Amino acid sequence: MQGAFQAGILALVARIPAGRVMTYGQLALLAGAPGAARQAGQVMNGLTAETALPWHRVINAQGRVSTYKVGTGDLQEQLLRAEGVAFDETGRCDLATLQWWPEGTPAAPPDPLF
Repeated sequence: MQGAFQAGILALVARIPAGRVMTYGQLALLAGAPGAARQAGQVMNGLTAETALPWHRVINAQGRVSTYKVGTGDLQEQLLRAEGVAFDETGRCDLATLQWWPEGTPAAPPDPLF
């Protein structure tokens, strides 16, 4: 499963258009593992800054950059701002407007199971 999950995450990240974002939980959901946001984050953490994938377009469910702990938060925010992603005074972007869902997927996450 890990290989397929990782491949699914990376394939989704490759498709995120400039100026749009996806969340870790959203990636996990669409890769077939609802609730595995941390595992999606681990896949993303395994990428290097030199990757051709638009890693910077993946943010947390609050609409914030969460890579400050690993030392790339400022870079990620700069890259997103350069693509037109705006952040408010609390460091959040508007997920309702900027969150990208691939064509053919639901435009919102499913209802919680519990």
